[in-house]
Amino acid sequence: MSLYHLVREPKIKSESKNPLLLLLHGYGSNEEDLFSFASELPDQYYVISVRAPYDLMYGSYAWYAINFDANENKFSDFNQGRQSRDLIAGFIDKIITDYPIDGNNVTLIGFSQGAILSYAVALSYPEKVKRVVAMSGYLTTEMATENYTKNDFSNLRIFASHGTVDQVIPVDWARKAKPELEALGIDIVYKEYPIGHGVSPQNFFDFRDWLEQ
Repeated sequence: MSLYHLVREPKIKSESKNPLLLLLHGYGSNEEDLFSFASELPDQYYVISVRAPYDLMYGSYAWYAINFDANENKFSDFNQGRQSRDLIAGFIDKIITDYPIDGNNVTLIGFSQGAILSYAVALSYPEKVKRVVAMSGYLTTEMATENYTKNDFSNLRIFASHGTVDQVIPVDWARKAKPELEALGIDIVYKEYPIGHGVSPQNFFDFRDWLEQ
């Protein structure tokens, strides 16, 4: 399955294959959003930014619907989320055949709803994903495949970050990821920044440094 995407080719091409950074935007945004900092990402990577499949309107897209009930409680459409999870997994397979990308060196970089999906893809298909950068999102195992706890996570590494004054996704939700993932034996770094729902320059530099380690 192909999803609409933007590509920045590696500035430094390997003789065989290059690693991949796959960017997954947040709810109501589009593929241009995270791609705006593609030029600042490490030179050896393919950087591919994907557009989510559900069209909201006026150039904004979602990985799954968020609905409100009469009391203004939010509900996520987990079925759509799981479909998007599998779309992303299929898309990874497709771009590995379409481009000289090293299938053993794929990093997902997700913001907000894109971070939630990044967790879901990595827990469900850890053989496809080496690293995850999950910014301003949270872990919901309801979007993972049924027997995800039996997967081998020994090669998976995660960098998670959140703003302490995030008004969209409470920081308490984000904090639950570290103990839950560590219980699965996953190597995770978790950082907080004194910001709202966004990516601060310090956050960007920290995850970029983490990628280079």
